[in-house]
Amino acid sequence: MIRLSNVDKVYRTSQIETVALSSINMEVKEGEFISIMGPSGSGKTTLLNILGLLDVPTRGTVRLNGGELTSYRDRDVARIRNREIGFVFQTYHLISDLSVVDNVEIPLLYRRLRGGERRKLAREALERVGLSSRIHHFPSQLSGGQQQRVAIARAIVGKPRILLADEPTGNLDSQMGDEIMDIITSLNREVKTTVIMVTHDPRLAAITERIMRLFDGRQVN
Repeated sequence: MIRLSNVDKVYRTSQIETVALSSINMEVKEGEFISIMGPSGSGKTTLLNILGLLDVPTRGTVRLNGGELTSYRDRDVARIRNREIGFVFQTYHLISDLSVVDNVEIPLLYRRLRGGERRKLAREALERVGLSSRIHHFPSQLSGGQQQRVAIARAIVGKPRILLADEPTGNLDSQMGDEIMDIITSLNREVKTTVIMVTHDPRLAAITERIMRLFDGRQVN
């Protein structure tokens, strides 16, 4: 499903060159649940951004569904992201003056769906994460765990085949974190969504099928 071959990521300024990733080779098969671990600054988020087409490798190739991404034109990449990939971040990135259901609908605005169809899909996604009774609430009226549930609903509303999660429980206590992990695990097991998750928590990583470890931008396993 996703293959990275000899991927490097280098950030350059006029005075310094920083190697964020070096010689990354990675294959993710459809339906897998993978965690990425490593200390701060090891390149985890940079790798996730490249997997999610939010960033471009300096060298190497990225293949998605068998096709090499030779063009990184904004329009082409945005279309692929919108249909294939959902994102969940440590901070929820909800729009404070929009209701829960309106927040969840946002990715569908780029698909030219009718309003009724968007609302139907948003309600289904919120029901999936157990928030069907909160659709007209605003983010400020929700707990941190509930806001993360909304963020997951937004990520899956377009039925993406891939879910990328960057420290999805990082801002939550252990009980709420376990509830979020239950949702993500059920998406993988029941819906067969491919999940790639960055985490610092060995307990959460142990739930996944395999662990990829990074240190100073390199794979160490």
